[in-house]
Amino acid sequence: MKRFHMHVGMKDLERSIQFYSTLFGQKPVKQKADYVKWLLEDPRLNFAISTRSEEVGVNHVGIQVEHEGELTEITERLKKADLGVYDEGEPSCCG
Repeated sequence: MKRFHMHVGMKDLERSIQFYSTLFGQKPVKQKADYVKWLLEDPRLNFAISTRSEEVGVNHVGIQVEHEGELTEITERLKKADLGVYDEGEPSCCG
């Protein structure tokens, strides 16, 4: 099953945790000193924030998949749309 993923750089992690926990109506599923993640079911979203990025704002977006076949399906659709799909190899995202 697929889940949209978004990682956003923040300056004030504690304040952001409070804001997003209130917005989502749930606490994060993972929390480190510089990184926090929520896994939402409605909408299906892997939302992460951190102070790891030098920039504040959207760091990256993607699609999280459970099975390689799902990734292949998405990749083929993007190739048909001629959107410049690039294989970055093994995922290295988000602690």
